[in-house]
Order: sequence, then structure tokens, then C-alpha cells
Amino acid sequence: MQLHLDLAVDDLAAALDHARACGAVLAGHQPQDDVRVLLDPAGHPFCLFTAGT
Repeated sequence: MQLHLDLAVDDLAAALDHARACGAVLAGHQPQDDVRVLLDPAGHPFCLFTAGT
């Protein structure tokens, strides 16, 4: 079983940098300008988005 996490963050750029430093990579498809879809080191997708959007 897999879960898909949508994580609200205050600073999308900083959260993206942190996730990438932890081994995440950007997914090939980015459906929205204010959301970033990433894959964890095991290949599981998750999203970062700015809180309040």
C-alpha cells in the first residue's frame, strides 16, 4: 500500500531545496505552477505546495 502526501509549506523554494538535499527528485510531470511533485529516494511521489493556496 502506498500513500501520497501533500505537504503544505511556507516557502516552496526552501522546501524544494531541502527535499532535494534529502534525496528527492522532481517528477517529470508538474501539473501546477504553485505545486511541486517530487519522488522520494524509493520512487514514491509526494507534493509540496504553499500553505494557503
